[in-house]
Amino acid sequence: MTHHLIAIGMLIAMFVIATALPINIGVLAFVGAFIVGTLLAGDTTKEIIAEFPSGLFLTLAGITWLFALAQNNGTIDWLVRSAVRAVRGRLALIPWIMFSISAVLTAIGAVTPGAVAIVAPIALSFAFRYKISPLMMGMMVAMGASAGAFSPIGIFGSITNGVVERSGLPLNPTVTFFASFLCNFVCVVLLFLLLGGRELMKARVDLDHTVTVPHLEITKPATGPQIFGDSEAEALSPRIAREAGGDPNRLTSDPAKGELPDGSPIQIITVLGLAALAVMVLAFNLDIGFVSLTIGLVIALCQPNLQKRAMAQVAWPEIMLITGVGTYVAVLENMGTIDFVGNSVASMASPLMAGLLLFYIGGIVSAFASSTALLGALIPLAVPFLQAGTGISPIAFIAGMAVASTIVDVSPFSTSGALVLANAQGIDRQVFYRQLLGYGALVTGVAPLLLWLIFVVIPG
Repeated sequence: MTHHLIAIGMLIAMFVIATALPINIGVLAFVGAFIVGTLLAGDTTKEIIAEFPSGLFLTLAGITWLFALAQNNGTIDWLVRSAVRAVRGRLALIPWIMFSISAVLTAIGAVTPGAVAIVAPIALSFAFRYKISPLMMGMMVAMGASAGAFSPIGIFGSITNGVVERSGLPLNPTVTFFASFLCNFVCVVLLFLLLGGRELMKARVDLDHTVTVPHLEITKPATGPQIFGDSEAEALSPRIAREAGGDPNRLTSDPAKGELPDGSPIQIITVLGLAALAVMVLAFNLDIGFVSLTIGLVIALCQPNLQKRAMAQVAWPEIMLITGVGTYVAVLENMGTIDFVGNSVASMASPLMAGLLLFYIGGIVSAFASSTALLGALIPLAVPFLQAGTGISPIAFIAGMAVASTIVDVSPFSTSGALVLANAQGIDRQVFYRQLLGYGALVTGVAPLLLWLIFVVIPG
């Protein structure tokens, strides 16, 4: 029992340290897996390395590389500009366009922070320009990203479905996806009505073809020939660079921001590639990691010079975070710690109260950290509880707990909420912070209870 408590204490300490200090929790988790695995579980380093979630790593690396390619060739900018112009002056549609774009991006595999980083600057600039509630616009983006992320090919969906499948519990990815989408959709509908949406439905503005949406950088790509080796350094020597009129420390002559033409052949190829990704993964059950890398390679071969920097834009911090926590949790599973915690909850006198406790654990902890990292740690806690024959539907419970652990991403302490706050334009950030804090506290306090009633009590 003591070694289980030590392992749990280390997991809690990781989240506290990562919240208080700018240290990637994935690094902490890998070190924790090494310490706990060797000293407490008696594992060898080979056994610990074998717990690395290689399939999830391939999925994350492939899909974030594909989206980096789509950003670099202007496809993301083109799609967003097209969606914004499609409202034809109807202001009430702008918030829903932002919700839809965020949901679609995460539904086809974009990491949630990446989708928020793409859409939030545009959404909040429109909020400032047309006097739309910034809280409403920010939540349209954050909750839209959460709404789509549980699709079968979404990041949240991949993590949750993988954990449930390994546990041998009944699996229904569609239920989890629709539960997440509907819950987030209901929240934004209420916000829309309460924060000025009815007035927006009466307003019209002139959004003609002169409207511009600025180019967005999700990440700043690393540059310099040292990234790719000595042959690149030799080819891009200062003398060669001067003759070519370029910068000796850049790998490519990147086009100026905003100069990529909309609807170019490479952008059309990219859109077709994203559509093909969804079809091949959903209809033919192909591995999303290999498929995204294959489609990305086709896009990169079409314009190799433009796409060279994309590899440096892969979401390596998020990949380190997710795979690190996944490795640590796998070590805990092997040493019986997850079963210990789950059985402790399951042994409570009332299974319903045990379920409510798990919902609140997921909601409160996620409000202060990254839901992407926590899903892999929280969902396993429910496995022993659901295997104990409590009579609670595993499919409904997993769906409710997954939503409870992600709908709180609106908190300013979470990744999505922090990105929304960081992109607030033309408003008092302190006021906006208090608004996010208040709404985040409301959701964290009320949502787990409501979700418990909907997914656990009523079906039972």
